[in-house]
Amino acid sequence: MSQPESALAEAQGGGRAPESLAALAERHGLRRAIARPSMPAYLRQLWDRRHFILTYATSRNVSKYSESMLGQLWQVLTPLLNAAVYWLMFGVILGQSKKIENYPAFLITGVMVFTFTQRTVISGAKSISSNLSLIRALHFPRAALPLAYVIQELQQLGYSMAVLLLLVLVTGEPVSLLWLLIPVVLLMQLVFNIGTGMFMARLGAFMRDMNQLLPFITRTWLYASGVFYAIDDRTKDLPDFLRWALEFNPAAAYIEFMRDLLIYQRFPERWAWVTCIFWAVFALIVGFWYFWRAEERYGRG
Repeated sequence: MSQPESALAEAQGGGRAPESLAALAERHGLRRAIARPSMPAYLRQLWDRRHFILTYATSRNVSKYSESMLGQLWQVLTPLLNAAVYWLMFGVILGQSKKIENYPAFLITGVMVFTFTQRTVISGAKSISSNLSLIRALHFPRAALPLAYVIQELQQLGYSMAVLLLLVLVTGEPVSLLWLLIPVVLLMQLVFNIGTGMFMARLGAFMRDMNQLLPFITRTWLYASGVFYAIDDRTKDLPDFLRWALEFNPAAAYIEFMRDLLIYQRFPERWAWVTCIFWAVFALIVGFWYFWRAEERYGRG
């Protein structure tokens, strides 16, 4: 008699106190068909599927603009058009271009850097709910989906950064050795985006109203991140706790770090390094753990 059959016979037999099915299954080495693996095992599963994650992200990037006339150019045109609108509103009408030196480069840098995180947050929130058929059909670590969406945004950022560097040069800023630190700040922001994207993926999977709230959340975040203005100049009259909150804002920290390298030609201060590293590590640990805790619930119901 096989082990499951003997276990069933034992459960049905008399002579001993009834045993719960969970305890019986555990005693005979039976496990649930879909169970959350341990964290080390989960990480190994993700690594084994790294090629799927990269291929899935690339295919989404290619197909996203396949039906439009300009195709992949929209990856660059969208943030540039947004920057043009912001320059008209804040630079010309509200006069920020008179207060901030090289305002076009200042603004474009803020828009490009913030857009990377903004798109990751929005796409991450939809990564599970938009792929329920795939989740229910195949068994794989669900974190592969928000990771693929982050990689998709990273691929789009490559085009945007090339245009950003070109525009910074056109506006009169010289090439500097500090530009060698650009991959460092992008890596820190990427780690932050991975954690934030996974956090939002779980929220989006179980909070159906999240997609309706996200435009308001990201718009508020945009205005609070110093994309259009210098935070230290605009927050002089604010209470200390509010000024500190704006400066400790992760999006603002990555934007200021990038501006230091591209525009101000100075090595970022210690607080910038500490803030950027803290948010990257904190978001990755909390976001990944929060997503992993609900692994067996995705796609149910």
